[in-house]
Amino acid sequence: MVDLVRQDQPRRGALLLAISALLFAIMGVLIREVSTGVNNETVVFFRNFVGALMFMPLILLKGFAPFRTERLGNHFLRTLYGLAAMYCFFYAIAHLPLADAMVFTYAAPVFTPLLAWWWLRETLNGRIMFMVLIGFAGVLLVAKPTGALFDPKGLAGVAASLLAACAFVSVRALSSTEPASRIVFYFSSFSALLSAIPLLWAWQPLTGKQLGMLLAIGLIATVSQLVMSKAYVLAPPGKIGPLSYLAIVFSGIFAWILWGEVPGLSSWIGAGLIFASTLISISLPGRQAKAGKSGV
Repeated sequence: MVDLVRQDQPRRGALLLAISALLFAIMGVLIREVSTGVNNETVVFFRNFVGALMFMPLILLKGFAPFRTERLGNHFLRTLYGLAAMYCFFYAIAHLPLADAMVFTYAAPVFTPLLAWWWLRETLNGRIMFMVLIGFAGVLLVAKPTGALFDPKGLAGVAASLLAACAFVSVRALSSTEPASRIVFYFSSFSALLSAIPLLWAWQPLTGKQLGMLLAIGLIATVSQLVMSKAYVLAPPGKIGPLSYLAIVFSGIFAWILWGEVPGLSSWIGAGLIFASTLISISLPGRQAKAGKSGV
């Protein structure tokens, strides 16, 4: 097995993660629209099925050689984390106010540095912890969560945060030997197969508009996943993870343009904290992380 050097290029990783956040925000807008008439199981399946289909032309041209791996079990475990987080996130969107669901989802970077330290033996210091706490405070101000955060259904959101953090760190662990395209290929393929099972009892007829939106969700999500995976190959998750908070800012902009939701003072203050957190993250001095033994 040929090892890939685990890189530490925070500026390039930060830029790619910001692009990924923008794409995730666009995906979130589409999910919000289509979920009014399409159930959770169908949305999750199409998000993954389209991603798997996108690799078919490459397989036809180059064969399966680029996707051969000696870490099939690790890819499957990464899929379990990511797919479980996806179900929990979509469930939270359906049963909680959107702002609350977004808080839970983008709380993942708060857990990511701790998991990266425990799992990959990556550096964890006071500056990184200060950075993620600032970012999370900004998320709370932008999202303006309500008392629904204390609803028992909010446990799905908490689970989404923890599982997403596990998925982020597992991508970093896989990056020692696996390129971003291979990581996304196995995630999309395994997720499509697993998420097809609930459709045996949850399938529903779709209109042409719904089908088009579901296909767009899958396309955008896969591209975003590729960009995000490459970002975590370039830099440790504990260092650049807070940039995923930018998806909250982008989502707020889209909500203002599409639905006339004008951000209040707390949103502007929160956005400032989020950007401050990202500036701290990309200004951290480059340092080769300790690889350690991967937990996946």
